[in-house]
Amino acid sequence: MTEAGFDSDKGRMRDHNEDSCLILPSQQIYVVADGVGGNNSGEYASRMAVSCVADFIREKDLSEAADFDQLCDLFKECVDEVNRAVFATAREFEESRGMATTLVICFIREDKAYFVNIGDSRAYIKRGGELIQVTQDHSYVNTLLKMGVITRDEAIGHERGNIITRAIGAEASVEADYYQQDLADGDVILLCTDGLHNEVSEEEMISIIDESGSMKELAPALVGKANEAGGKDNITVVCLRVRREAADEQ
Repeated sequence: MTEAGFDSDKGRMRDHNEDSCLILPSQQIYVVADGVGGNNSGEYASRMAVSCVADFIREKDLSEAADFDQLCDLFKECVDEVNRAVFATAREFEESRGMATTLVICFIREDKAYFVNIGDSRAYIKRGGELIQVTQDHSYVNTLLKMGVITRDEAIGHERGNIITRAIGAEASVEADYYQQDLADGDVILLCTDGLHNEVSEEEMISIIDESGSMKELAPALVGKANEAGGKDNITVVCLRVRREAADEQ
């Protein structure tokens, strides 16, 4: 059983919201996307991406995948379809030129969570007093960080922090990263755009999670904290608490 909450806001510095999210509780699919591009085309890109994911999930039975490798094959097919749709639209319409979007997907099955990531939207798992970042940013700054060119302190607030190195729709093909994580009762999964993790520290996220009684309270609390910190970007959060079925706990 999974308790879910979500919230999205344009922030304090933007005049519209280019983020999108998708929650399909019956399929245990949760998605966050952060669009980029002028003339509001970023908003269109993120909405198209989550819509294409929804269409794919309705057509495919993820339960038929026997293991992680088979799930990765299915999600690769999904990513390819989504990327083709956004890329084709960006090339076909002048007002959509250059549009693209990040994409992070979470699929929960039994005692495991599976993640797909392209871009710098993130997935975290909060367990006990620790917040674990599951995904790795596809960004210029993270590339410098992994190469040892800059330190973690230098990465915070870096002047080129908004440059992503992979995105849905940016090129004819895109490679996603895939992750598998074991889940424990009480775990909180957090999917978010960079409007949250660029404004709110991990320590602050942990504190807000601990203070929130439900996921429906947690999502707006996190968005509110990002706005208090400046709200320089759109902010979208999907949060999930994992609860074992009563029969499993006995």
